[in-house]
Amino acid sequence: MASGAVCSHRDPMLKKRDDFEDMLEDRRNSSDLRYALRCYTPVLYKGVTPCKASQLKIMVLQSDQIRYVIHQVSKDTGKAVDDVQEEASAILEEMAHHLQLSTVRFFAFTLSKVFKTLFRSICVNEEGIQRLQQAIQEHPVVLLPSHRSYMDFLLMSYILYTYDLALPVIAAGMDFMGMKFVGEMLRMSGAFFIRRSFGGDKLYWAVFSEYVKTMLKNGFAPVEFFLEGTRSRTCKSLTPKLGLLNIVMDPFLKGEVYDVNLVPVSISYERILEESLYARELLGVPKPKESTSGLFKARKVLSEDYGSIHVYFGQPVSVRSLAQGRVNRCQFNLKPRHIPRRPSEDIHSFVNDSAYRLVRAQEENMVLKPWVLLASLLLQNHHQNQAAGQKQGMALDELTEKAVWLRDVSRQYGAFLHWPDHTPPSEVVSSSLSLHRGLVRISEGRVQLALEQAGRQVKPGEPHSTISPEEDLLSQAVIVLSCASYRNQALNVFLRPALLASAIHAAASNKKQEVYNSFSFLRNMFSNEFILCPGASVQDFEEACYLLVKTGALQVTQQEVLITERGHRTLNFLISMLDPFLQGYQVVCQFLCKEATEALTEKQFIPAVRKFIIKHLLAGRLRYTEVLSSDLQKNSLAALLRLGAVRKIKGAQQETLKVNHVMVNSLEDTLGGKLPTQKAAVARL
Repeated sequence: MASGAVCSHRDPMLKKRDDFEDMLEDRRNSSDLRYALRCYTPVLYKGVTPCKASQLKIMVLQSDQIRYVIHQVSKDTGKAVDDVQEEASAILEEMAHHLQLSTVRFFAFTLSKVFKTLFRSICVNEEGIQRLQQAIQEHPVVLLPSHRSYMDFLLMSYILYTYDLALPVIAAGMDFMGMKFVGEMLRMSGAFFIRRSFGGDKLYWAVFSEYVKTMLKNGFAPVEFFLEGTRSRTCKSLTPKLGLLNIVMDPFLKGEVYDVNLVPVSISYERILEESLYARELLGVPKPKESTSGLFKARKVLSEDYGSIHVYFGQPVSVRSLAQGRVNRCQFNLKPRHIPRRPSEDIHSFVNDSAYRLVRAQEENMVLKPWVLLASLLLQNHHQNQAAGQKQGMALDELTEKAVWLRDVSRQYGAFLHWPDHTPPSEVVSSSLSLHRGLVRISEGRVQLALEQAGRQVKPGEPHSTISPEEDLLSQAVIVLSCASYRNQALNVFLRPALLASAIHAAASNKKQEVYNSFSFLRNMFSNEFILCPGASVQDFEEACYLLVKTGALQVTQQEVLITERGHRTLNFLISMLDPFLQGYQVVCQFLCKEATEALTEKQFIPAVRKFIIKHLLAGRLRYTEVLSSDLQKNSLAALLRLGAVRKIKGAQQETLKVNHVMVNSLEDTLGGKLPTQKAAVARL
């Protein structure tokens, strides 16, 4: 049933994907009340009887692991066993879900009304639903949706209720619990609440992990969590978090269940509800606190059109298949199962590799809308015109021609593109521009980013001079970062060819080994920025070569990599796609060498580097407004820490950042093409 292969590098054009059905079509033609109150009889794992929330709590608190940890904590802290037992009970009370069908029915009714107002369609691959239904009956199931919006977990439960599947129990952050009424309603629809970080709290970790494992082992409900840990503000996939994945794999590794099915789910929004909110967060505007009043204030979104959503349930992935030949489970027989233990190096490596592969599986089934291609083209055009001092925007006919070209290239690269082929391209482009009219402006047959509107929003009677150059820049950056978030959705399709194109551009010659050295350097540098499976550098290089040769952009021999006559257009596009990230990493290196003080802390880093970048953008020394993104700045610091170019030094009060100036300077020069890349570890290419 379940497939073990989740990260394939064969021809992406050969990948077979399911067809979609619009689940809102039925909702538009029948009663929402009848839908919400219909007979709901989901099939559960091996026909188990659903467990009441109170019974589940008793099972957790009476488990061998919790009893063992309670005695250990009592011994370590000197507290009475009964007191620690009460603490454990309080933690569980705060955490646990309290699923009630009446609340689920209320949400089903309400969300039907909301979804029909907000979205044109919600398209689901019904073959994926059938696979999931089968998987739920065979083994415990873990649902792993991508995370781009607050809407994700509501949407998942809504879909499963619609198709008569067992409702998941969902890991949610504590911030939702603080919402009056709404927090409790989420709890009653299957959410369980966890802290963002546990520190060294052994008791909390034990209660949390045992709670999840008890639900999973007994098959009471599918467990759902976001592998990326939090919403992606940039629409790029985030580096996976391993804590929960470790927990759900543990029952298989210890032989407590025969197998666990992991189901990657890809949720693609044509227009994201939090679009401008995310852009502002990336520019340093604090995230609004989750509150019920904030939810009611957000009602104005109901008057907007957010296009369509595509939800793709991927092939269930068997943990047993993933572990075959990778993990020796005998090591778990050396200690009683209930005694907590840190994962060994080989288990950590196995879980990490699996996490990357699962996120790649999510990426491969993301549906790209035409606007993703248009945003990519408009951003590149904006930067090129700005650098050349030319008139902003491009002719609508030219944009359409380029979009058709990019559509064909992306399909050859295996993109899951939702482009209506029976509609003239000009209509497809016009429809996309209309849906995203807050980000673009069409004037005299030319299309450009709506930067003038963004930067010049003044109240009546107010002179223009009240807006400072910095405020004007940040207003325009909201539009640019919003467009970049859509461009980023296509990065998983173009990333490997773009790394190769940039490597060819930076390499000292067209010798294959030198190009590979450059590719390997860039791939390593950006491994905090993008999802790049560990240890797959040669594989990624070969895939990039294959795609660019297949599309006629390159000729690759045993010794050389040569650009063809027709390949220049493709390579220029790919280089431009990666260029903002290259400049972002370079400017962070410049900041660390020129401005960073000995007392700089990680907390001070983002505000300080933002100030440095604003100064350089206003002076015209930087090309890309996108480098203002705090996500890019954090990722570049993480890369420099991983490479040892920056170190954290523990001080009396707090940690400071220690910069190795020689190394950071060298990395900056290599990124800028001023220094050749060092020879990579010898690999057979």
